[in-house]
Amino acid sequence: MRTTLFVLASALVFASSVAIRGHHAFGAEFDPNAPIRLQGKVVKLEWVNPHAWIHIEVMKDGKPEVWMVEGGTPNTLLRRGLTRDSLTVGTELIVDGYQTKDHSLKRANGRDVTFTDGRKMFMGSSGTGAPRDGRDPTEGTKKPPPGGR
Repeated sequence: MRTTLFVLASALVFASSVAIRGHHAFGAEFDPNAPIRLQGKVVKLEWVNPHAWIHIEVMKDGKPEVWMVEGGTPNTLLRRGLTRDSLTVGTELIVDGYQTKDHSLKRANGRDVTFTDGRKMFMGSSGTGAPRDGRDPTEGTKKPPPGGR
């Protein structure tokens, strides 16, 4: 019985440390000085924790490129009105966000998503160190972290 409890406790500690290492702050990966606007169609949606990913195909110099756009957690997106059904394959979107620090990657952190009917929703994750640009509806209600923006 003790062996079983030890194994279970060890597995929980290991699993929680993996999840913590996998999560990152905005500044660890994204460049606040590299805003980007992407327009294209959804080709894939990863509705997973700790961040949802929207893959959109954009045209650059007449050639298609697939970009990965990071959003908040699925729960956060749901509370803001974004659902799996609103982000289905083929949906046309405009995404405003910030490019990765490694500009050779086709990856961005999404701040806003705009649909062709004009609906605009905040899709970023709050309190991660992303630039305070007035787009996050909760920015005025939370204190910035020490040393944060």
